[in-house]
Amino acid sequence: MDASLRIEIFPADVDVTIGFYAGLGFEVTGRSEGPPRYVSLRLGSVRIGAAEAPRHDPALRAAPIGTEIVIEVDDVRAMRDRAVAAGVTLAEDLTERPWGLTDFRVGDPDGYYLRFTDRRG
Repeated sequence: MDASLRIEIFPADVDVTIGFYAGLGFEVTGRSEGPPRYVSLRLGSVRIGAAEAPRHDPALRAAPIGTEIVIEVDDVRAMRDRAVAAGVTLAEDLTERPWGLTDFRVGDPDGYYLRFTDRRG
C-alpha cells in the first residue's frame, strides 16, 4: 500500500508563514481567504497545510513538548545554505549525528520545530 503525509499547522498569520516557508524552498500550491485563511505549501512530496488560528505560546509547539517535523532532503548542505541565504535563523546548524545522519534545525515563526536531514543510505 502506498501512502503519503500532509501535516496541518495553525499559524497566527498565514502571510508570515508563507514568507518563512518560501525561504526554505516551499511553494504555495493553494490558498483560501477563509475564514480561516488557509494556504497549502509543498516542497517535493512534503505537503503542509496552514490554517490561520489565534496566536499560541510558541514554546508549546516546539520539541520536546510539541512535535518535531523531520524532512529528509537529497542535499542537506544545500538546503541549509538556501535557508541561511533567505534569512532563516537556524536553531542548530549542520551537525553530524552519532546515528550517521547530518541535519540542521529551525523554528518557524509560530514555534513549529523542523529538522532537515539527509537521507539514510
